[in-house]
Amino acid sequence: MQDPNADTEWNDILRRKGILPPKEKPQDEEEEEAEILKLQSVVKTYEDMTLEELEDNEDEFGEEDERAIELYRQQRMAQWQATQLKNKFGEVLEISGQDYVQEITKAGKDLWVILHLYKQGIPLCTLINNHLTVLARKFKDVKFVKSISTTCIPNYPDKNLPTIFVYLDGEIRAQFIGPLVFGGMNLTQDELEWKIAESGAIKTDLEENPRKQIQDQLMTSIRTSIPTKKDSDSEDD
Repeated sequence: MQDPNADTEWNDILRRKGILPPKEKPQDEEEEEAEILKLQSVVKTYEDMTLEELEDNEDEFGEEDERAIELYRQQRMAQWQATQLKNKFGEVLEISGQDYVQEITKAGKDLWVILHLYKQGIPLCTLINNHLTVLARKFKDVKFVKSISTTCIPNYPDKNLPTIFVYLDGEIRAQFIGPLVFGGMNLTQDELEWKIAESGAIKTDLEENPRKQIQDQLMTSIRTSIPTKKDSDSEDD
């Protein structure tokens, strides 16, 4: 008879279908898991204490307490590192053409980069830079970059400004080129956020396209300003 605990493809299929019971864990693995659970239960008693408070009371702890506290320290450190990684940026970085490869192409794996090509003296470029400053603080896990267009790309035509390129892993995933794409000086911060979010670069908390709300309000205003047939008949009388 075949050993039901053997690591075979057939046994795995039988386990998934419930024909065989789950594979028995070695005694040492079970003991290790039990020890971890026990330590975690002890850790919970220290969750409301700061690391400084733990150190002040260190003389009162036994061996089990010390192991639990060390586990707690490791968990807190891992949480801190994860937070630091997620909140890595937070501002718009100004770059030149020489910085392009390092800051964008080699920015990092699984990292979204938003590049705004602009020129001073173009009002819409200034507006977008202001919006991006706010969005960079909101989405600190995304790298926001700006560059004067001809500094980054020689002879880049002004008619294409503003331009936003969206990168992932150094490759362009979306592009927004020219003033018509942005809707002119009426562009709001929410509209720009929604537009970038559609590329997948940021996770917006907006529930629907802000531009659609404006369009719906405009259509409602137009409908209420158009005389109805009944109103026209009354005027004729």
